[in-house]
Amino acid sequence: MTGMADVPAPAPTTRTSRSRIPTGAWAVVLAACTGQFLVVLDVSVVNVALPSMRTDLGLSHSALQWVVNAYSIAFAGFMLLGGRAADIYGRKRMFLVGLGVFTAASLAGGLAQEGWQLLAARAAQGLGAAVLAPATLTILTAAVPEGPARTKAIATWMAVGAGGGAAGGLIGGVLTDALSWRWVLLINVPIGALVLVAAALWITEGRAGDRRRIDLLGAVLVTAGLATVAYGIVQTEAVGWTAAATLVPLLSGVVLLAAFVLVEARTAVPLVPLRVFGVRAVSSANVSMFLMGSATFSMWYFMTVYAQNVLGYTPLQAGLALMPTSAAVILGSKIAPRIMVRTGAKSLAVAGVLITAAGFGWQSTMGVDGSYLTAICLPGVLMMAGAGLASTPLATLATSGAASGDAGLVSGLVNTSRTMGGALGLAVLSTVAAARTAGSVEAAEVTAGYATAFRTACGVLLVGVVVMLAWLPHHRTPRVREEEAAAKVQPQERV
Repeated sequence: MTGMADVPAPAPTTRTSRSRIPTGAWAVVLAACTGQFLVVLDVSVVNVALPSMRTDLGLSHSALQWVVNAYSIAFAGFMLLGGRAADIYGRKRMFLVGLGVFTAASLAGGLAQEGWQLLAARAAQGLGAAVLAPATLTILTAAVPEGPARTKAIATWMAVGAGGGAAGGLIGGVLTDALSWRWVLLINVPIGALVLVAAALWITEGRAGDRRRIDLLGAVLVTAGLATVAYGIVQTEAVGWTAAATLVPLLSGVVLLAAFVLVEARTAVPLVPLRVFGVRAVSSANVSMFLMGSATFSMWYFMTVYAQNVLGYTPLQAGLALMPTSAAVILGSKIAPRIMVRTGAKSLAVAGVLITAAGFGWQSTMGVDGSYLTAICLPGVLMMAGAGLASTPLATLATSGAASGDAGLVSGLVNTSRTMGGALGLAVLSTVAAARTAGSVEAAEVTAGYATAFRTACGVLLVGVVVMLAWLPHHRTPRVREEEAAAKVQPQERV
């Protein structure tokens, strides 16, 4: 939110009342925040349950990563479509539809008896999340008047989202240990049902008034293209790069993505107007976010399976072990705006990714008898603190280069780039790890495979640093520009 002009208040009580969220809006804020919490939580909550899922449903190593990827690819691929649908068909309606699909898919996943049923449910969860997530913020801003109260409501929404991601490992560990892996999905059902009832009663309908059609074809093409490419990459683990089972999905995915670009160039109302990529800040920041996401997203997966499969941690212990790492990304994101004022966005983004790469390099020295402090905690903190520091300046650079009418679109693109990069990165790095392990289940070989994946991710991050140095534009934050302007004015004022 940009700062508002100072308006004299009649009395301190009036100023205080303006900073309070209206009593009648709290139900809407609570519903929106709960929806956001569930969406972000389900990105990470399944990680500690993966070994239990594999044992119970007989999932292969390659299928196991799709428990994560099925959700993230559907979520990222349809997120922009979900935001557009909320504007056209109504924020409340799409909130209810998204939450309903998400809740029903959670029930289906929790009751799954076969691996394919779980994967299908996770994809459906991702679709529901893609519709739900954009609506949570729009209904919140519609319910709370502009000013300090809305700022407070948005801050609450952001904190709840961050809390969902940070708490995922711990909540998943508790539920898996105390009940079973099924409850990391089933827990969404009663919560989702309660929020559905509250939202139906308390949220009022609203839309932007734009009744143009939505680009459903574009959303389907980009999601199917990326999923097909990811599947082709995963196939290399079993049959290699030259087999038809690998080449057919890889080439098919490329064709689907090319068709997506063609549709976006020709349709009257594209999902992603290609003109936004003509802006250097937008294109370079999104590519940088894609590269960073491709490495950092996989960290949670490999750290969780390493802790449980090699070090012998229980699901709860694994969740607790990663709490400092979760706190580090929140802390990095929290202090990034203050540091960026002094260093500039580009410098902070580069520094953050270098810190993350150092953490990945450290993690690649992992062994079968690693201690918690040096094999999980400290390298994990470095990885995620750096990611937190880099994310804010990259998002700032992307949105600073966009036209005012494209700000929302570009914000969505940043999230989509990060999530899609993570999904494809996990597919590639899992294949790298499997190639090194060569089918062995010995702890030393499995650990060596994970270490190779971390070294590869470190290399990707260093490539990202080169891309940022060469391509990212220099950007001065608003505060720096104000200080420079003030410095120019001061000598004239003294004359």
